[in-house]
Amino acid sequence: KVKEAVFSMIHFELIGKSFLDLFAGSGQMAIEALSNGAKSATLVDSNKKSIGVIKENISKCKCEDSVKVIYSKVESFLRSTNEKFDIIYLDPPYFTDDMDKVLPLLANVCKDTSVIICETTREKNLPDTVANFKISKQKRYGKIIITFYRSEE
Repeated sequence: KVKEAVFSMIHFELIGKSFLDLFAGSGQMAIEALSNGAKSATLVDSNKKSIGVIKENISKCKCEDSVKVIYSKVESFLRSTNEKFDIIYLDPPYFTDDMDKVLPLLANVCKDTSVIICETTREKNLPDTVANFKISKQKRYGKIIITFYRSEE
């Protein structure tokens, strides 16, 4: 339900765009982004089992040419990459401080027109702004909240 809601809200913004999936898990969000018109997806996860599942799912979907899979801690990736992405999706493990560590690093990978999408539990309080991005929309789905950040400019 959450995935469907996210993609219905950004469907028209995906066409030809780059999608960054942080804490990628199974890779389902990035694969969905590609199937909805994104030109490329980069998936980052620090769990070896997740990386294996991601690669298997990408192979099944035959989208290897449009995907980069990165085995790394998200913070390390964000500090070291020079790439900029159009849409950044974050879904860290719930009840960790991973979101707090990662949000300040997002400025390094954002364009002025980027959209940042965070999936959290209701209990997690996110800041009103991240770099020059501010909360533009929040939607609740049961125990989950999806937060969209967009440029203030």
